[in-house]
Amino acid sequence: MKSTIKITAAVIISTFLTFSMVSKSHAWAQNGHRVVGQIAENHLTDTTKMAIRHLLEGDKLPEVTTWADEMRSNPDTFWKKESGKWHYINMSSAAEFKPKQYRITAHKGEVTDAYAAILKSIAVLKSEDTTLDKKRFYFRFLTHLVGDIHQPMHVGRKHDHGGNKIKVKYFGQDTNLHRLWDRDLVEGENLSFSEFAYFIDTNNKELIAEYLNSEPKDWVMESFHIAQTLYEIEDGDFSYAYVYEQSNTMKTRLLQGGIRLAGVLNAIFDPAAIPLVNALSTHQHTEVNN
Repeated sequence: MKSTIKITAAVIISTFLTFSMVSKSHAWAQNGHRVVGQIAENHLTDTTKMAIRHLLEGDKLPEVTTWADEMRSNPDTFWKKESGKWHYINMSSAAEFKPKQYRITAHKGEVTDAYAAILKSIAVLKSEDTTLDKKRFYFRFLTHLVGDIHQPMHVGRKHDHGGNKIKVKYFGQDTNLHRLWDRDLVEGENLSFSEFAYFIDTNNKELIAEYLNSEPKDWVMESFHIAQTLYEIEDGDFSYAYVYEQSNTMKTRLLQGGIRLAGVLNAIFDPAAIPLVNALSTHQHTEVNN
């Protein structure tokens, strides 16, 4: 009995430490990504749900949204040295972002940042001549990246690693600006991902149309402009006032991420999906080629 207790305790401690390490560096942490995934699942058409079953391989959509972070423990070179840049895009000024210079197709174009990775993922999933394994890989990445790019500090400044080097306090606890938005604000709601998604999801047709009337490049710029305001930290000692000021922004970005992820997937997998109702505006297709 004692040995069982020791093993159980060790597992709990190991799990806690692993979660803490992941939460410090990955967008929205697990709960936030799953909120995005659950909202997206709520807005998928029946045709899309059927079409992605072979990509999910028995998993649920909220479940696979964290795969791209979990795989960073994989010792393969890609995961250790290459995959990190897929999760963010550094910008110090709006002028630095030049979406027209990205030349991404299913088979060509280097993934240099999160925006390029989203374009690549969409192109692979739309292509008729990419393998099932490749589609599964990019499908799982896409479900994660849409969440990443809606986290404002993933479009932060290079010199401070998207706020990771900016130390702040949150209710007296040491943290940093990036982690505050990855984890602390979301976890502070004390909700499961399913509860959180249920509370903030919407069926407001006008709001959904507004969110769907966009392209990935717009999501980048939205996060960039929000991030610029978040860098104004004053004394960096945050508590109730910060929650009051920023929780609506955090919830909006999660909701937008979920609605837009559904919009992307419906546009790819359901020919009958209607732009601005359950699919992204048709102009989003101009960003990628097959």
